[in-house]
Amino acid sequence: MAKLVIVAQCKDPVKWEQAFRTHGDLIKSQTVTKPVSYGIEGNQVTVCFEPEDFAACMKVINSPATAQAMEFDGILRDTVKMYVLDRELKT
Repeated sequence: MAKLVIVAQCKDPVKWEQAFRTHGDLIKSQTVTKPVSYGIEGNQVTVCFEPEDFAACMKVINSPATAQAMEFDGILRDTVKMYVLDRELKT
């Protein structure tokens, strides 16, 4: 199953984390059922999750609800980068 990594700059990492933790329902609507991993380095935030249905996930990510959540969280939209991890190296 593909994973999605999103990297972006935010205005205030403390506020971002507090706000991000309130978006459980939105994240669930992206067909994410497993824990979401994230990290903060300075004002850069990185989120990694594994949706059950990638097409449905992308539809929600591109929705006004997600745009509103990102704005509320202080994400700088022009810095958002998304990476699809759809390959795996087994060692």
